[in-house]
Amino acid sequence: MSGLTVVGGGGGSLGRAVVTLMADQENTVVAVGRPGFEEGPDQEVWPPHSVIRLGCDLTDAGSVAALWAQIDAIGEVRALVNVVGGFQAGTVADTSWETYRQSLQINLDSTWLSCREAAPRMAARGSGAVVNVASRAALQGGAQSASYAIAKAGVVRLTEVLAAELAPSRVRVNAVLPSVIDTAANRGSMGTSGSQAVPPEAIARVIAFLISPDGWPISGAAIPVYGWA
Repeated sequence: MSGLTVVGGGGGSLGRAVVTLMADQENTVVAVGRPGFEEGPDQEVWPPHSVIRLGCDLTDAGSVAALWAQIDAIGEVRALVNVVGGFQAGTVADTSWETYRQSLQINLDSTWLSCREAAPRMAARGSGAVVNVASRAALQGGAQSASYAIAKAGVVRLTEVLAAELAPSRVRVNAVLPSVIDTAANRGSMGTSGSQAVPPEAIARVIAFLISPDGWPISGAAIPVYGWA
């Protein structure tokens, strides 16, 4: 399956792992980060012939539409991976309206906007795959996770709806559900160890399988990728 792989959130730990793996598999990857990402200091990390870096505010509809016009000029998209997200702890009572809306924007709106752009393009092509990164919290919200759990549950429902809508076009849409990802930041802030968390590279391999030809029977699934955490 030829074409571009677009990774929204390519600047984070999981996004970088996905971009690196896909580039190593000789895919052409469009890595999308925050505005200015295309000029970032990590340009030497990925081979320039296989990774194209673009910056975009993925929570803004106009910016996302402009981004996809840029992508159209590069080539056809065969896969989209939506990694953008962020966690802010807080109870329902203590979470401000502004914080709640920000959480929905970064965790749900970003995925919605990218999927809305990708869906008609993949449908017209008659093939493609989308993987959305949700969370274990989407299945069962815990204390202090109010806005995050709600947003990630929305990502799972969006995944199911889009999978049903794109099934006639043979486009697959799935979600993966991490818990704690083994990053330096999480080890420092949460005191996690490697035995409690899953390395981003391991999650990237699941994502790569889902968008590969071997993943063709799977669509509409929400797949746990939290190991023994």
